[in-house]
Order: sequence, then structure tokens, then C-alpha cells
Amino acid sequence: MYFYSIQKRLKHTSAVLCFLILVAAAVSCTNAERPKREPMTILIESKSTKTTIPIEVEPAVTAQEQERGFMNRKEIPDGTGMIFVFKRDQKLRFWMKDTPHPLSIAFIDSTGRIREIYDMQPFSLDIIASTYSVRYALEVAQGYFERAGINAGDKLSTESLERLKAAAE
Repeated sequence: MYFYSIQKRLKHTSAVLCFLILVAAAVSCTNAERPKREPMTILIESKSTKTTIPIEVEPAVTAQEQERGFMNRKEIPDGTGMIFVFKRDQKLRFWMKDTPHPLSIAFIDSTGRIREIYDMQPFSLDIIASTYSVRYALEVAQGYFERAGINAGDKLSTESLERLKAAAE
């Protein structure tokens, strides 16, 4: 009888351990971050400097990528950024929750034209909204657009626009 009781407890304990392992595996899979998209270089044609300025960007296409954005990033080197790609034109709204680095944001329409540029403050919950319906939002280190000579009215190159359209599909 004693042997039977021990054997029964071991089976029960094994079943519980297997269940806990499966739950832990499932939780770790759901919390696992999707691999980052490969950075791409976009080109902005500046009217004021009459040059083409390359920016290496991380595309943010999915809702999860867009929600995370630059959260918790302490450094964003000049010449790099994040481009938020949407499937349709819309008025966009951004904030700086959990984002310690000051940023500038450019709202870009579906033709690739920069419509507006705004500065955003670290950790601010203030909403920065586009005035126009736009397709893209480009975030860079605060002041980079000015330092690089990028202004409202400048435009993404045709090939950059095509790559962004492909990323949205």
C-alpha cells in the first residue's frame, strides 16, 4: 500500500510539473519579441541644401512595433531614426511615454512630401498630432532635421517611397 501511494504521488507530481513547464513555455512564447525588421536607408531630397540626405531607419509597421517605437532608448545617433508606416492616410497622434531621448517628428504624406515637423520632449504625455492626413511619421534625434537641412516641403526619393510601400504590404 505504501509503494502504491508513493507511485501515485510521483505520477501526480510529474503531471503538475509537465503542466507548469507547458505554461511557462507558452508564456515565454507570447512575450517573446518579434525579431526586429532590418534597417533600411531612405533618402530625403532637400530643397534648401539641394542635396539628398540619407537616413538609416528602423521601419515600424505592425501595431506592436509602432506602440514600442523608441521607448526606453537612451541614444539615437544623428542620421538614424524610426519610420512609422501606415496602410492608409490618416491624422496621426504620437506621445513620448517611456521615451527618454528628445525627438523630432516629421509627418509625411503618401506622395512622400514632408508636411510638418515638430519637436517632442522626453517622457511627455502631450499628444503631437498631424494637421494633415499622412501615411508616414519619421522620428529622429531632436534637432537633426534642422542640422541636416530637412524642412517641411522636402520629399522622400521615389525609390525610398517604393520601399516603404512594400514594407506596408
